[in-house]
Order: sequence, then C-alpha cells, then structure tokens
Amino acid sequence: MKILKKILLALLVLFVIAQFFGPEKNEGDLKSIEPFLAETNPPADVKRILEETCYDCHSDVTRYPWYNNITPVNYWLASHVKDGKKHFNFSDWVDNSTKRKDHKFEELIEMVEEKEMPLPSYTWTHSEAKLSDAQIASVINWAKVVRIKYGLEPKAE
Repeated sequence: MKILKKILLALLVLFVIAQFFGPEKNEGDLKSIEPFLAETNPPADVKRILEETCYDCHSDVTRYPWYNNITPVNYWLASHVKDGKKHFNFSDWVDNSTKRKDHKFEELIEMVEEKEMPLPSYTWTHSEAKLSDAQIASVINWAKVVRIKYGLEPKAE
C-alpha cells in the first residue's frame, strides 16, 4: 500500500509539472482565410457552417476551449489540428494548384456526405457543429459548384 501511495504521488507531481508545458497554439489571423472565401464564394449559410465546424481544425485560426489548458488534452487537440490542416487548410489555399483544389473539394464532398466530418470527437463538445441534412446539402451543393469552376479553369502543368 505504501508503494502505491508513492507511485500516485509521483504521478500527481508529474501531472502538475506537465501543466506548465504545452504545444504551440494555432492562433493565426482570420485574414488568412479571406483568399479562400474570395475564390470559392460560399453563400452566407455555408460560410457560417465553415466558421462553426471547420476553421478550428482546418485553418490557422483555432478557437480553443477551456480544457485546452489541461495537459495532455492540449497535445491531443494540437495533434487533431495539425492532422486537419494536413488534409485541408483554408489558410494556405492560394498555394495549391487548381488540380489540388479540385481534389480537396472532391474529398470535402465525400467526407461531408458520409458524415465523417466534422469528427464525432469535435461535435461532442461543439454541439453547434452537428450538421443537419439541410446543412449537409448546402455544403455539398456549394462544393459541387466550386468543383465545376475548377474543372473549367486551365490546368497548370
């Protein structure tokens, strides 16, 4: 029993010390998203959906919840944001070729249609991010229109 108390005390001390360390935050500027919005021109309802369900993990602008101040949760969230930006990043949109942009929208349509996005782990704590069937249809219709636009643009070689 005495050894168990020592182990628990050591773990508690490590947990407290860990609170003084954390990953770098993803706190960029909303202006980084403006080129994406200008190019893809989402309607107001879709723009609101993107703000509420996508930007936190797929841009340089993350709104952090209170529990992000707790280690190791903050590392878990940072990992999700890094992975999300790797797959689709609104903030570096202009750096992508037309072909890549079209492919990203193809993936967006697939993920939203199959209700794989937003992630359940995100919607557990962000109930406003749960998409209704009407919202899903709005996003998909907008994305299909954007894909048509990219299909008409000359392909970069």
